[in-house]
Order: sequence, then structure tokens, then C-alpha cells
Amino acid sequence: MKVEVVSFSEKPIKATELITLYSNAGWWEERNEEDIEIMLKQVISVGAWRNNILIGFARAVSDDKFRAYIEDFVIHKDFQKSGIGTKLVSKLLNELSHIDVISLFCEENLIPFYEKNNFKYSKSQFVMHKK
Repeated sequence: MKVEVVSFSEKPIKATELITLYSNAGWWEERNEEDIEIMLKQVISVGAWRNNILIGFARAVSDDKFRAYIEDFVIHKDFQKSGIGTKLVSKLLNELSHIDVISLFCEENLIPFYEKNNFKYSKSQFVMHKK
């Protein structure tokens, strides 16, 4: 299976493609095309492509120097556990190599995946949300 993993600057991602991928994962039904287009222009992101179809996506929100936060790491259901996630993380971390601290939060079952990709679990930090 030939998969191309590239940054947004190398191959821009269209909002419609990302909406399709989100839908496959059961994510973000409330997000619209216009808002996703705006988001894509303001973040560092990478995509995984197979036969010109977006099958993976990850983005980071950053101040472009000190901190970056990885968000929306998603892989099409048919391609999970095939190594694409590791390629996406690697490419995104390469894009973020100039950043001091890179953080993310994930579901407990994904901790081993991120630990394999050099993230460290922290029992001393808690995720807080305000909506």
C-alpha cells in the first residue's frame, strides 16, 4: 500500500476532504467547510494520502517558538493500525522540530502509541476544558 505523508505546504488539504475524513471517524459533525478552511490556514498540519484520497490528518496549534499542541489526529477507519499514524506523527514532529515543548492529550488506550513516538505520560497534569 503506497501512502504519501506530506505537510500542508507540500500538498494543501481541502476542507471538503477533511470533512469526509472527520465523518468517517464520527467526529465534528458541527464543523462547516468555511470554518475548516480558516483553521487549515492557521495551523501546522500534515496529511496522509492514498490514491489522492486523504486518509490521515494531524494538526498542531502553536506560538511557533515555545509551545505546540497536537490536535485532531485522525486516520480513516480502514487504515488504522497500518503504520500510517506513526508516519503522520513523525512528519508532524519534523514540521515542529523548532518548537521547545510539544503536547497533546489522548484517550488512555492511545498512551502506548504516543509513548512509542517519544511522548512522555504525565500523571501530574490534568486536562481542563471550558466551552
